[in-house]
Amino acid sequence: MGFSKPRPSWPSIRKSTRRPRITPPRTRGRSCITRSSRGAKHSKKKVLSAEREKSPSLVTQHSLLSTQHFSLRGISMISQLGSILLITALAVAIYGIAASVLGARLQRWEFVASAYRAVLWLFALVTVAALLLVMALVTYDFSIAYVARNTLRGTPLYYRVTALWGSLEGSLLLWQWLLSLFSAAVVFSQGRKIRDLMPYAVAILLTVSAFFLFIMVVPANPFRAQFPVPPDGRGLNPLLLTTSMIFHPVFLYLGFVGFTIPFAFAIGALVTGRLGEEWIVATRRWTLMAWYFLTVGILIGGWWAYTTLGWGGYWAWDPVENASFMPWLMGTAFLHSIMIQEYRQMLKTWNLTLVIMTFMMTLFGTFLTRSGIISSVHAFSNSSLGAYFLLFIGLLLLFSLAALVYRMDDLRGQPELDSMLSRETTFLANNVILVVITLTVFLGTMFPVIAEAVRGVRVSVGAPFFNKVTVPLAYLLLLLMGIGPLIAWRRASWDNLKRNFTYPTLAAAGTALIAALWTRNPYALITFAVCAFVTATIVFEFYKGVYARRKLAPGTSVLRALWTLFTRNRRRYGGFVVHFGVVLTILGIAVSSNFAVEKEVRVTRGETVQVGDYDLRYEGMRAYDEVYREVVWTDFTVMRGGRAIATLSPGKSFHPNEQQPIAQVGIRSTPWEDLYMILGAVEQDGSAATLKILVNPMVMWIWIGGAIITLGALVTVIPGRPTRRSAIAASEATGPAPARTLEYSGSR
Repeated sequence: MGFSKPRPSWPSIRKSTRRPRITPPRTRGRSCITRSSRGAKHSKKKVLSAEREKSPSLVTQHSLLSTQHFSLRGISMISQLGSILLITALAVAIYGIAASVLGARLQRWEFVASAYRAVLWLFALVTVAALLLVMALVTYDFSIAYVARNTLRGTPLYYRVTALWGSLEGSLLLWQWLLSLFSAAVVFSQGRKIRDLMPYAVAILLTVSAFFLFIMVVPANPFRAQFPVPPDGRGLNPLLLTTSMIFHPVFLYLGFVGFTIPFAFAIGALVTGRLGEEWIVATRRWTLMAWYFLTVGILIGGWWAYTTLGWGGYWAWDPVENASFMPWLMGTAFLHSIMIQEYRQMLKTWNLTLVIMTFMMTLFGTFLTRSGIISSVHAFSNSSLGAYFLLFIGLLLLFSLAALVYRMDDLRGQPELDSMLSRETTFLANNVILVVITLTVFLGTMFPVIAEAVRGVRVSVGAPFFNKVTVPLAYLLLLLMGIGPLIAWRRASWDNLKRNFTYPTLAAAGTALIAALWTRNPYALITFAVCAFVTATIVFEFYKGVYARRKLAPGTSVLRALWTLFTRNRRRYGGFVVHFGVVLTILGIAVSSNFAVEKEVRVTRGETVQVGDYDLRYEGMRAYDEVYREVVWTDFTVMRGGRAIATLSPGKSFHPNEQQPIAQVGIRSTPWEDLYMILGAVEQDGSAATLKILVNPMVMWIWIGGAIITLGALVTVIPGRPTRRSAIAASEATGPAPARTLEYSGSR
């Protein structure tokens, strides 16, 4: 089993990047391309030139309207106003930090209330700045360097809007807008509840905001003007011109920024000494939301890699993929670990350490993508922000660990494990494995950089290393998912173990025997057995819950009992749904990694080739000139058993400012397998084409499992009935009203 397929390195084929000279037939109302020579200019440029010759005044008027802006001393109004807003927001953030800390230390609650209002003002300022940049992108204001780099005339409106996060400066602005939004939400929801802790949490949130605002004011200003103003822009990276990339970065940022909230409250708890459950209760839903968004972002990223990059896989252990995976792993460990603190008052130090490291991993991931030290299709190249991020990460980590050490005496004296044979032990083992995987990914990602710095030689750490270490650990982790719910808290008896483990063990053994009739691959057999064990555990837990509900309320239907289980204990049963989604995802990864069929072929028009159970007949080639690109398609009729079942059209797209074409893959997906076609080269007259064809089994189950994971996570986020434990924790968090009540508006 492997968690990825190696990125292919098959040799480039003659004429693979040459645009074909063809005269294809007209097809359904779309004009085709006819070129007289290889060096012909883009048809779009010809059309624009013709328009200028026919109606220069109209074109000039259009240019003025689309780039209309007022100017002061040659600088656009949007550029000046945006920069002023960012500087003002930075000043407001610094003021809010000072007001929060001084107000808390001096017990001047009017200062704290002023800091809360600063958070709201910060959100307003950053919102206006973001809207201004979107306006500049939509109206082609090429006097702003960011707009000129990331838009091109004729680009669809939705790609112009999403260009906000298509490059370095705009992505920082989106990050800061989300952080200011979350900070304002925290002030509204928690401002009156945890009065001692909140000012310090707000100070941490504003400190992170101040850092990102400083970055945008000094080295990476998204509103920086440029002279002279170009007549057209360069446009987005063609790899970003997909629907997946509209959502993928946004969900990742929502996850990254979301983990700032529990981190801020954890530091507030360390500073104030309020180390009980209140900071966990206050941030539990924020943590779940951050984990949910990050999970969705990673899944969309895998889908984007599979459908856009054109190499046949969905996860390559790319450094930036790892940058999002590491905080996800640490966040998963934290979500499981806080359950032990809530139930047993254990692992307080460990939980604080986990939430600190989770947030540090989000900053580290941001550093990787924006420092320029690694090469990745996801990274922002040629960036000089690495030193700023390293300094900020170092200072924040030093402060966090110092606060943790300072409170170490208060964190001692926690309850110990009653028995190694308990649910607490499985949670601890789960945490250890997740942390070990995180460290492995971290070392594998950074080793090439470290080796180059120390020895001057750049080495490569690829998928084989990561798979060799993480796959066995993933099996252990999956097994613990099935064992944990079957073992009692505190101490499990042998009778309990025999009663609970019988059915899952039989299910695992039976599945392994049946799978052995199909394959003798040991990784596959282990995967099937462990997945069956976990699935049986989940079914067993739901059965016990439904049986208990129906016994308490005779006559209750099974569906009604299931509904009651979810509404009464969303975290527990939503977690089981998440675990089932993980089972399906790992099953899809294991099967697609071990049983894929791959073939490279060269076919002529009318020829049929066989790959697996499929017969593919090459029908010919089409070429189209679109507004912002030119696309060449090759058409194949897919047959099975002598019957045509589909038509696939792998191709390549050519973009004006890019030297290399972009793959347009052809995919036919079914629950059993995917037929995946990558065009390598095509003759200029369309008479022959070279392709790479893969049959990837059970890839669809990766996406189905991912959807179930997100559904289960969403169930855990939705508020349910407050339990007695959460009510007590909320009461402790609020505490008695102080003599001087904190209000949002007005001062004493």
